[in-house]
Amino acid sequence: QEVFQDLESGRIMDRLICGDVGFGKTEIALRAAFAVSQSGYQVALIVPTTLLALQHYKNFTERFEGFSLQIALLSRFQTTKEKKEIKENLQKGHIQIIIGTHALLAKDMHIPHLKLCIIDEEQHFGVQQKEKLKALKEDAHILTLTATPIPRTLQMSLTGIRDLSLITTPPIDRKAIRTIVHPYEASFIKEALLREYYRGGQIFYVCPHVKDLPKIQEKVNILMPHLKTKIAHGQMAGQELEDIIIAFHKKEFDMLISTNIIESGIDIPNVNTLIAHKSDLFGLSQLYQLRGRIGRHTKQAYAYLTYDESKTLTHSAHQRLKVLQTLDHLGAGFTLASHDLDIRGAGNLLGKEQSGHIKEIGVELYQSMLNDAIEQSKTGKPTFKEWTPVIHLNIPILIPENYTPDLHTRLSLYRRATALSTQEDEDSFLEELTDRFGPPPKQVHYLIQTIHLKKLCLTIGIEKIDVGPKGAVIRFYKNNFQAPKALAAYITKQSGTVQLKQDHRLVFLRAWRLPQDILQGVKKILLDLKAMLQ
Repeated sequence: QEVFQDLESGRIMDRLICGDVGFGKTEIALRAAFAVSQSGYQVALIVPTTLLALQHYKNFTERFEGFSLQIALLSRFQTTKEKKEIKENLQKGHIQIIIGTHALLAKDMHIPHLKLCIIDEEQHFGVQQKEKLKALKEDAHILTLTATPIPRTLQMSLTGIRDLSLITTPPIDRKAIRTIVHPYEASFIKEALLREYYRGGQIFYVCPHVKDLPKIQEKVNILMPHLKTKIAHGQMAGQELEDIIIAFHKKEFDMLISTNIIESGIDIPNVNTLIAHKSDLFGLSQLYQLRGRIGRHTKQAYAYLTYDESKTLTHSAHQRLKVLQTLDHLGAGFTLASHDLDIRGAGNLLGKEQSGHIKEIGVELYQSMLNDAIEQSKTGKPTFKEWTPVIHLNIPILIPENYTPDLHTRLSLYRRATALSTQEDEDSFLEELTDRFGPPPKQVHYLIQTIHLKKLCLTIGIEKIDVGPKGAVIRFYKNNFQAPKALAAYITKQSGTVQLKQDHRLVFLRAWRLPQDILQGVKKILLDLKAMLQ
């Protein structure tokens, strides 16, 4: 619905569809392409691998059979003569839908009536490649599909530069894939292979290096001589690779030993076991995409991520495998991409760098400034954000490092704490902390109470509170209090313990000694001021 609304809106669409592997992103691409091509325009679908291009071509031709739509495939599988013919037909407008790999980015590519560009598996393309695709036609709609968006793309979507749609509903009867991280052992591999073989399924055995594929095939043949295996990788001739994948799809052999060429879009429902060799050498989204090649039907699927026990895993490799083992529920792709954004940073939104950290000003301030700039660009008017009260209580308000050692977890907890709005939220948050890390120390209780005071300040219109040994000083926002008569009566009634200075600061003379006394005392003052406004 959102894609169709964009197409009908009269403005150029730039939408990211983020849905888990096998959740139906291709279905949205099919429907959008059909709507645009039936309106008399051309559609370009760009994919990262020849295998995925071939699969999409078959899906599109089968679905659009009976309609007068010309669909063409452009990849390294075609001869030079065929490519030339396709480009000529595109230019003449005879082809409505073109599906291709990076060949679509060639300099001599000209699609005169292009109205929709679909980028599948967006995480495989660089910034320059995506900009080249946009340059094919300035007024073309852009639809981007991915399960695990790269941090830069996710950041652009979260901040509103691009529109974001999430597909969170899994297909009916889909089961979560069980993920096991284990050192490489022959007996462990044999057990995994036998389990799948005896239930009539097929297996993907993925390895990061082409040179290791024959060695793995040899080891498997020794372990299980009756298992039929074949090798596939990107250095093969196009026709040979295509024949192997089609034979595997037809269940002519039991196990495909390949590189990560299968990670994008391959859909073979009978394959429900994946073994990743030297899994620590794969990236986080690569492993997630590879795992998404299995469990695409109703059978329980198993992913075995093996590593060489004799070599020490790097900290980042250990983190990657740990995250993947933790995110074993359906629809975890978006969460995984968010983890990636936290770990790597978002990078430069207007340049080609796609990772990095915002160290100087902090993420919260950066996001706020970016949102302001985007809003101003959209409306043409400067934005006036509400102020942030400054509170100095001279008491420790923090989540101690010895209570929550991991920095990312602490930052996440701080973010969640600032969003607490009701007493029920606060109680639930403290219960969760107790459950995860033990009883929270006093500093955490002080933090939550201070956040509550900050929200009261926003309601009353207080810009700053300073607490010292003799009491508190309050400054109102723009030196203005909305109920001056009530405040004057309150000062008179307090008989010398409350004073209004010439610079409009309100001074409360109090003798608070303990942190809890300070918090309770400031809260009472704020509640008194709030009552004057009602």
